[in-house]
Amino acid sequence: MSIATNSLNGYGTIPDHWEATLLPEVVFFQEGPGLRKWQWTESGMKVINVTNILGDGSVDTNNTSRFISMAEYEKTYRHFTVDAGDIVVASSGNTYGKVGRVSAKDLPLMMNTSVIRFHSSDPKRLDDDFLYAFLRSEVFRNQVEAFVIGSAQPNFGPTHIKRMVMPLPPLPIQRRIAGILSAYDELIENSQRRIKILESMARALYREWFVHFRFPGHESVPRVPSPLGDIPKGWEVKTVEEIVKRIPVGKKYDQKTVSLTGEVPVFDQGKSGIIGYHDDEPGVVASETSPVIVFANHTCYQRLVHIPFSAIQNVLPFVSSPEIPRDNYWLHWATNGLVVFNDYKGHWPEFASKALIVPSEGVCQLFGDFAAPLSRHILKLEDQIVNLRRTRDLLLPRLLSGQIDVEAIAS
Repeated sequence: MSIATNSLNGYGTIPDHWEATLLPEVVFFQEGPGLRKWQWTESGMKVINVTNILGDGSVDTNNTSRFISMAEYEKTYRHFTVDAGDIVVASSGNTYGKVGRVSAKDLPLMMNTSVIRFHSSDPKRLDDDFLYAFLRSEVFRNQVEAFVIGSAQPNFGPTHIKRMVMPLPPLPIQRRIAGILSAYDELIENSQRRIKILESMARALYREWFVHFRFPGHESVPRVPSPLGDIPKGWEVKTVEEIVKRIPVGKKYDQKTVSLTGEVPVFDQGKSGIIGYHDDEPGVVASETSPVIVFANHTCYQRLVHIPFSAIQNVLPFVSSPEIPRDNYWLHWATNGLVVFNDYKGHWPEFASKALIVPSEGVCQLFGDFAAPLSRHILKLEDQIVNLRRTRDLLLPRLLSGQIDVEAIAS
C-alpha cells in the first residue's frame, strides 16, 4: 500500500499524517562548557568528554580521569549536570556525531565542551526513546554532515541544531518504533554481558598463572630475582617494545569514508570498536588462528581481533615479535590495561616502555590453548552483535520514514 509523504526539508519523506518539526520545538539541548586543564582535580564531580561517548549507545564514565572540585561545580557549573536518560552527542573531532545514553549508574556527572545533551522538552509530543532513535538515524546524521564545519577539527553546535528537522509521528507510533529498536538493543546487551563473563574467565586464568605463578608444573620451578621481584626460573623481564611488532594499517579511514554496511569493518578508538565498513581490501589480515591485537593510542582501549579489518588514525595493531615469539593470546592479556587514559594524547610511548614478566614460550602457548576457545566463543557473540546492529540500523531509516507501517505490525 502506497503511503502519501511529506518532505523533511530534503532529508527524507514521511507519511502525511506525521509532523515534520524543527528540533527546538520539542527538544531541549545544551552544550557543555569549555573547561580548562588548570581546572582539573583528582576528585570531585566527574566530567565526560567526546571520548567517553562510545558510539554503541553507551557512555563509558569509567574511562575518564577528569574531575572538577565540587565547590567549583556547585558555584559555576551545576546547570551542566547530565541526568539519567539524557542522550549525549559528540559534536567535534573524529568522534563527532556519536551518540550515547546516560544511565543512573553513571551519575553524578557533568559534561565538557563538544558534548551536547538532549531530552524531550514536550513529553506529550515527543517520547525520549524515539528521540534516541532519531539521533542515531541517517536523517540526523545527514544534517550533521551538512552543517559540519572545519576539516582538521570538524564540529557542529547549537546554532546548527536549531535549524535541524525531525519526523514526529503520533506518540503511540513513536513508542512502537522505539520498542522495536529497543528489542534489538536488549539482545545486543545480552551478548555483551556474555562476552564480559568469558573475558573475566580468561583474565582470572591469566592472573592465576602469570601473577600468582600457579601455572601447571609451577611446583618444580624455582624462583630467581628480577627487577620486578622473584620470578620463575627461565622467565624474563622485557619492555612491551621489545616483545611486540607493530603492523601497518594501510589506508586510514574516517567517518566520511565508511559505510553502514560492507565486508570489511573499520575499527575506531572507542570501546565499541567499529566505526563503519567498506568493500575494499582490508588493511590488516587477521583470523581465528592468527589474531591481531589492536591498541587505541588516545583512549587506551585494547581488543583482540580475529577477522580482516581496516582502521582510523591512531588505531595501532600489533602481534608478538619474531625476536621473542610468544602466543598472541598471552600477549593480549599481558598488555591489556597496562596504561589507562589520563588525557586525550598519544599513549603508545608510555605503553611501549612498560616492563613485563615474560614467561617461557611453552607456558604462553599452553595458556593460548586454553584462551583460544574462549576467544572463539567471544568472536561468535561479536558476530551476533554485528548482525543485530546491522539489522537494527537497516530498520531504523525505514521506521523513521514510515516505510514500515508499525501500526499494521501492532495489529
